[in-house]
Amino acid sequence: MTLTTATPRMVQSLSAEHRNRLMRIADEVNIPAGTRLFKEGGRADRFWIIRSGTVALDMYVPGRRAPVIERLGFGELVGWSWLFPPYVWQLGAEATTPVRAFEFDAAAVRAMCADDPEFGKATAQWIGQVLAHRLLAARTRLLDLYAPYGSGGPR
Repeated sequence: MTLTTATPRMVQSLSAEHRNRLMRIADEVNIPAGTRLFKEGGRADRFWIIRSGTVALDMYVPGRRAPVIERLGFGELVGWSWLFPPYVWQLGAEATTPVRAFEFDAAAVRAMCADDPEFGKATAQWIGQVLAHRLLAARTRLLDLYAPYGSGGPR
């Protein structure tokens, strides 16, 4: 299995060698619309790269409906909490359309990172880029939802 026909944007930060190593352990999965991939606070034991479809990331807010923080599509990583102890999801995720994805076992990828420091460093940098983007998206969305002037207001 390779990503040559459709290299996901977020994985492009990995070298071709590292992408190929990662893809050797990928499983192709189909996820029906409405499926909850994970719930905030649950055990982060896998992650996905979307091939087609849409996944909504949401956040638990007491007394309110969980706001959608970001919608992910082709080539995007679903889940980063698997890389950092205590391996607990920081957001929730639900397939909003049928999704085709590559699924990865988190423990296997962490073992690959431990066995090969270069692969581990590249993976950590990739996930760091994703995490920085998700934090900005979450901040912007929460400001839009809950701040008096939204994200465009005074600072």
